[in-house]
Amino acid sequence: MKRPLSRRLVLGLAMFGWFGLVTLWNGAPAAKGQAPDAPAATTPAPAAPAAPDVTKPAASPDSTGNYTGAGTTGALTLADGKSSLDTVTRDVAMLKINGNMLWALIAGFLVMFMQAGFALVETGLCRAKNVAHTMAMNIAIYGIGMLGYFICGFALQMGGFGPIGVMNGPDILHNMVKFELFGKPFEVLGYSGFFLAGDANDMSVLTLFLFQMVFMDTTATIPTGALAERWKFSAFVAYGFVLSMLIYPVYGCWVWGGGWLADLGVNFGLGNGHIDFAGSSVVHMTGGVTALAGAIILGPRIGKFNKDGSANAIPGHNIAMVVLGTLILAFGWFGFNGGSTLALADGRIASVCVCTMLAGSAGFMTAQTYMWMVFGKPDPTMACNGLLAGLVAITAPCAFVNPITAVIIGGIAGVLVIWSVLFVERVLKLDDPVGAISVHGVCGAFGCLMIGLFADGKYGAGWNGVADKAPLGLFYGGGVGQLTAQAIGVAANVLWVFPVAYISFFVIEKTIGNRVPAKDEIEGLDIPEMGVLGYVNEDPIIVKNAGAEHISTHGPGVPSSLGKAETKAPVHHA
Repeated sequence: MKRPLSRRLVLGLAMFGWFGLVTLWNGAPAAKGQAPDAPAATTPAPAAPAAPDVTKPAASPDSTGNYTGAGTTGALTLADGKSSLDTVTRDVAMLKINGNMLWALIAGFLVMFMQAGFALVETGLCRAKNVAHTMAMNIAIYGIGMLGYFICGFALQMGGFGPIGVMNGPDILHNMVKFELFGKPFEVLGYSGFFLAGDANDMSVLTLFLFQMVFMDTTATIPTGALAERWKFSAFVAYGFVLSMLIYPVYGCWVWGGGWLADLGVNFGLGNGHIDFAGSSVVHMTGGVTALAGAIILGPRIGKFNKDGSANAIPGHNIAMVVLGTLILAFGWFGFNGGSTLALADGRIASVCVCTMLAGSAGFMTAQTYMWMVFGKPDPTMACNGLLAGLVAITAPCAFVNPITAVIIGGIAGVLVIWSVLFVERVLKLDDPVGAISVHGVCGAFGCLMIGLFADGKYGAGWNGVADKAPLGLFYGGGVGQLTAQAIGVAANVLWVFPVAYISFFVIEKTIGNRVPAKDEIEGLDIPEMGVLGYVNEDPIIVKNAGAEHISTHGPGVPSSLGKAETKAPVHHA
């Protein structure tokens, strides 16, 4: 009986596969620990290359990023067309180092894009007559801040940082001003890397510079919103250099540059020293405290407060800008927090990004819900401030807490920012058009303190040189040591940033002046300060009338019930 063709094909394939397996089995190497039989009458094989000393460290890159130093100890050698083990090991190490550099650079690019978010949020919360001026400050601070930081800011902040381990950088940034206090070394200021000259022109150092520079620019941008609609542009330029060359670098050195706040754990046993993973204190609190000093010196906008001290809410002109800008900032925050690992291979990146996202969302929901329940409307601008408050608060602890804790921190920050906005306006009688003092200053301090309560001890072993110990908060059995270190860092920020910023604004006030003339403020700053209108299709007369006579009954982020208001002319929306 003949078999069908299909069955014969299947049988043939099965037999072919069986013989193939038998052939592979007979030709396979012997099991581990057994030597394979040597083939008969074969040409002697070439000698195997000497085993490399894998205990030697991988070569370091030179100032151009090339690993030319590997040529003498681990140059590419071939044996039968195969790379030697030491070369493969070195290639893997180089790949990891280059991956870390690439991750830090990409994260820096994301943070740089946050400038667009700040520009949109601040401009949307200002009036149409000041659009060009507000936008100009946000783009100008990028150039001003970068140049100031390039000249000396980076050297003062990171000049004593030491080798950049995750990038296998050489020991270039090693000079630090320090003194003895209580028998312990207090390191206060670096001084390596001015102008990125000499040895500082190294790939690892340049990567660190770019990443730190965009953080500094974020700090410098924060006061532009708080002081908007009355700040003279020339005074703003002077401020930009002071912050990028002095205010930010000094405190940044204390926390991130190996300074005395970071050493509170090593020197005094206070947890792992002051910890700020991505900038709640170094970036946001510094910007918020600087904005507080500036708001005191400049005073409120014309028409903000009545004679009896009650506040009038002055509306922004474009809520769409505010929402879009907030979303851009939230997107950039993944680079802000996630990039602060400075290492692509860091297994904590996913947790950092998820906690960041959750805290921002929780802040948005609690702020929106609070406004809805207390003031009757889910104000979108205050909800946006709640989202930003949650992001600011989680920036310091994002690597040291779990997702549930991130929701708690962000949710509290969403309500805290509303209370702070009311306090700044009602009690302090300060005018902050965008709520920067509250979002960045208050919530930045709050976020730093949360490490001392909620750090779970699962990440950060050896942080700040405290051997074999990860940050552990009070609620996880860590005692008050870490919380004390966090509180000292927050206090040090206020005690350094506020006096220096206040003195700087005071000196500017006595020389070139901080504030525009009242006539220019009433007409709008676009033409007097910048020479152009933000919206070219507007009639300047309409802008003038609207700016001079209109005081709205409600405004961005501030419920209409906060103060008495009057309307002498209809508002003109751009």
